[in-house]
Amino acid sequence: MDFDGVFTDNRALVFEDGREAVFVSRADGMGIALLREIDFPMVVISTEKNPVVLARCNKLQIECIQGIDDKLPVLRDWASKHGLAMDQIAYVGNDVNDVECMESVGTSIAVADAHPAAAEVANLVLSAAGGRGAIREVADMIVATN
Repeated sequence: MDFDGVFTDNRALVFEDGREAVFVSRADGMGIALLREIDFPMVVISTEKNPVVLARCNKLQIECIQGIDDKLPVLRDWASKHGLAMDQIAYVGNDVNDVECMESVGTSIAVADAHPAAAEVANLVLSAAGGRGAIREVADMIVATN
């Protein structure tokens, strides 16, 4: 999964001292908890290197890889380490820097307010926007099939 625009509504609140804050959905947090209960492997791969990304992922107990400009090699490496083929992976993205990963997995998912390039390659476009329950929507679908 991407972080900004998927876990967040793609906005950042910047304080005078340079710290950032983002808006997330508590429903998404519950969705992640439900996926953890069924031992569903998850990773966040983010272009941003920001303490807020790591803080949220730590709270949700999700592996987080930050500061990644080329996400696909990182995703392939993660899949290999977890014994997964790329066609077994679902990737949730929202923008042009997610397209390559989305094109390389078995199921590509775009949030409702995704950039047109990401929505165009998605197998599924969610009804929920980023930071507004998109991850919970995915989690509910996955849990329902397990």
